[in-house]
Formats: sequence, C-alpha cells, structure tokens
Amino acid sequence: MSATDWPAPVSLINAGGTSDIVLICEHASNHMPKEYGRLGVSEADLQRHIAWDIGAAAVTRGLSQLLDAPAFLGTYSRLLVDLNRPFGVPSSMPVRSECTDIPGNAGLTDDERQRRRQIIFEPFHAAVAMHLDERASSGKPTRLVTIHSFTPVFLGMPRPWHAGILYDRAEAFALRVIEGLSADRSLVIGRNVPYGIDRAEDYAVPIHGTDRGNPAILVEIRHDLIAVERGVAEWIQRLGEVLGHENKMDSRSN
Repeated sequence: MSATDWPAPVSLINAGGTSDIVLICEHASNHMPKEYGRLGVSEADLQRHIAWDIGAAAVTRGLSQLLDAPAFLGTYSRLLVDLNRPFGVPSSMPVRSECTDIPGNAGLTDDERQRRRQIIFEPFHAAVAMHLDERASSGKPTRLVTIHSFTPVFLGMPRPWHAGILYDRAEAFALRVIEGLSADRSLVIGRNVPYGIDRAEDYAVPIHGTDRGNPAILVEIRHDLIAVERGVAEWIQRLGEVLGHENKMDSRSN
C-alpha cells in the first residue's frame, strides 16, 4: 500500500499547541484508496457532502494556527468508515447516504469491516485518546471542539441556520459560544441543530468529551458559507474570537 493511496489515518497539526482548545475534524477528507473503486459512486459524488464535510478541514487548520491549538484531522472519506459514529452502527459504513446508494458498502464481510476499523477508525481515535491522556496527566485543562459542516438543504428541507452548536453535558460552554457568535445579528446560530448529540450516533463528544470530563461541543457550519476561501477566512476569524475568549476562562467554570 503506497503512502499516497493509504496515508496515515490521522493528520495531527500543532501537537504542542498551548491552547486549552483541542480541535477534531473527523470528516476532513474525501480520499478513497484506488482499490475501492470509489465504492461504486461517481467522482462528482466524492465532492459532495456524503463523502466529507466541505470546508471543515480548512476552517480547522486556520483555527489551529490562530488559537495555537492541536488539531486532529481524518484523512479518509467518511464513506469508508465514519469517524464520528460508534463503529458498527448502520451509519458507520452506510449503504445509502442522503438519496445516494453506496454499492461498495453493501454486503460487507466481517473481515472488510474489521480491516477498516483497524486501519482507519481505531488508529485515529487512539491518537486522540493518547493526546488527551498526556494533557490530563500533565494537569492541562482541555475543551474539545469538533468542526463539521452541513448541507443547506437536506432531503428537500431547507435549513435556516448559518451554524449550529451541538453539545451533551457542556451546556454552559455551548451557550457561551452561541452567545458570542450571535453577537453578529446577521447570523442565525442554532442550539443542537441541525442534529443533536446522541451516544448511539456520535462518537467524539460523548467518548472524548463527556466520558473524560472534558467540556466538548460540535460546531456545524452550513457548507455553502465555507466552500470558498473568503468564507473560510470569515469563519476562522469569527470562531477564533469566541474560542479565544474561552481560552482565557477557567475551565472549571463549566
């Protein structure tokens, strides 16, 4: 397996960053090793939201630099295995995403499922867990922020929000971020929209956040707003100001 076709499953940026914020971007890439034949979908489909979170990686990299924060980015398409789903649930390796069939995920053998788990899923989360263990052992506070994007229209239903902040136990942290973003009155910032955190369907916030006692939020940005460089820059600045203020707060306040 070549390094370009089979890259390391996690790209870690700024491992020694001084921020209390740790960034995670599970759906950063739409990469698919050639042997999978795009799982039977078209090249155009790989550019859609079904394969990755459009704009999320660029926002994450920019925030990592602005905040001096460590960032973990996935390097494979979510169609192979979704890093933000408990392994083995139907949405982990979907046979249908939105209105698109994924032929290459139909009838997967146990061996193939375990292959994706061992090559992609487990190493990614092991890297995150190791980093969080090191921070905890050194007494460094941690707030987790996972960066995602969502479609403006889903199954024919328009979504009115510019962004949503999703959370489990970290309500105080989430509400401060919502309040900070909502200072721009031109924005519609939702609370637990377009989805809510569900342990049966989400991974990073409940596992790396709630279970470890780390305040954790999932940021969803409407992807048409971050599909071009100007929009990416705007959201890096916007989120950077709000999260930078969080950096100055005592983490025990949540």
